[in-house]
Amino acid sequence: MVRVKICGITRVEDGITCARLGADAIGLVFYAPSPRHVSVDQARAIMAALPPFVTTVGLFVDAAPTEVHAVLAQLPLDMLQFHGNETPEYCRGFGRSYLKAVRVKPGADLVQYASAYPDAKGLLLDAHVEGIAGGTGQAFDWSLIPARLPLPVILSGGLSPANVTEAIRRVQPAAVDVSSGVEATKGIKDADKIAAFMQGVRNAIL
Repeated sequence: MVRVKICGITRVEDGITCARLGADAIGLVFYAPSPRHVSVDQARAIMAALPPFVTTVGLFVDAAPTEVHAVLAQLPLDMLQFHGNETPEYCRGFGRSYLKAVRVKPGADLVQYASAYPDAKGLLLDAHVEGIAGGTGQAFDWSLIPARLPLPVILSGGLSPANVTEAIRRVQPAAVDVSSGVEATKGIKDADKIAAFMQGVRNAIL
């Protein structure tokens, strides 16, 4: 079964909806420039409302280590996601499982990149848009993904109910990650779109 992470959760009701509709994980964005940024208090309320066995992932972009430690001191996040230029040493320095994101563009050596983070739980592949760390809603050319990578692939970037079935069949990732593709507006999720996305995931593996 392909796992599903729904990122950019900002409201308690959206976290509950994601869990009810079958998402395996939710993403909480601790990156101030993002329209989906949450405070520690917001994140705490969302996490408290989730049922058991929903993984909580904290997303950071080139944050100072003190900032990450401060969040972890207050929130029992299950996993971290690093979306910037963080080094392998930095990523493994917090004692938590982590995902490393890379923005895919022609010429990028994804095998070499993945090999540099051997203890990551997965390589999250997102679209490269100059000056924007993620959450752009844009897809990238899936043919740029090598057939064999040394880490599990989490496919992101422009996924939606309309394309997730094809994406899974073509890329065969371990997981998919969606944010803007299931939103009503930035940071506000749409329950019908989430339900349609989850159905698209199921359709891919029938």
